[in-house]
Amino acid sequence: MKSRAFCFTRLSTIAICIAVSLPAQAQQRARVFVSVNGNDANPCTALSPCKTFQRAHDAVLAGGEISVLDTGGYGTLIISKAISIVAIGVQASIAIPAGVAGITINAGSNDKVSLRGLTLDGTGVGGSGIVFTSGAALTITNCVVRNVLNSGIANAPTTSAKIFISDTIVSDNGGDGIYVQPSGSNLTVSAMFNRVQAYNNAQQGIAVFSNSMTGSPPTPLIASAVDSVSANNSGNGFYALGGSIFSLFHLFRSAAFHNGGSGAFADTSSTFDVGQSDLPFNLSGPGNIAAMSNASITTYQDNYTTNDGFTGSSPIPKF
Repeated sequence: MKSRAFCFTRLSTIAICIAVSLPAQAQQRARVFVSVNGNDANPCTALSPCKTFQRAHDAVLAGGEISVLDTGGYGTLIISKAISIVAIGVQASIAIPAGVAGITINAGSNDKVSLRGLTLDGTGVGGSGIVFTSGAALTITNCVVRNVLNSGIANAPTTSAKIFISDTIVSDNGGDGIYVQPSGSNLTVSAMFNRVQAYNNAQQGIAVFSNSMTGSPPTPLIASAVDSVSANNSGNGFYALGGSIFSLFHLFRSAAFHNGGSGAFADTSSTFDVGQSDLPFNLSGPGNIAAMSNASITTYQDNYTTNDGFTGSSPIPKF
């Protein structure tokens, strides 16, 4: 009996010694830190931060947080788990190299990802800003995405997902400022844009597409934009396109002007609801607020626009 107890004690001691002797970087933590003065050989603690987002991502537990300690560049990132990145009071940037995305999100179907306070700049050569391909939810707050060759924020989930983007600027990108285009069957996807600004993008300002979705019964793609601005984009300011699944876009207290197309355009199998919004002086297209024959626009008669050929369904009374 004493021999067994002695052996157990020795084994326990050995196990503890091995655990203590493991490299610090092999131990994952619920909160990790990055700094421009850090080192990726560090354990990513506040006193010994790592240097790049990718190293911090690999060091943090699923559902954990990466905190940015000071202003600087932190490299591109591939996210494969639930995670939060927080930069408050500092400028955390990603200089996007040619042909790649600044942040790619390939998370699990139950994973939630949050990005706050980041600036992603493609300097005219980077491929895309943020690319979201899978995950349960994506929240983007106080971010800037600019100067990429493709779209600024490309939401193309293959999983059911909720997308929340607020207080964010997308500008001077070679594709859409922001788009949502889910792909797959029987998905439930929604997007909320709050105080989002889309400027000088080469295609649409903010766009939703449900033409790659299928399902029975059909579940529409639903999007809302509140207190948002889309201006000087080459395409439409706000755009919706459907397919076998409808796109529903609610536009409230928002503005679109000097876009190359319409301020708000409902393309095939889509519907726009527009209230308390200002959509004047867009340059072409069938009108500042317009719809295809198999799409519709409804308004609450409380919007502002020039009288340049409103098309769509009849306005409904204000209520």
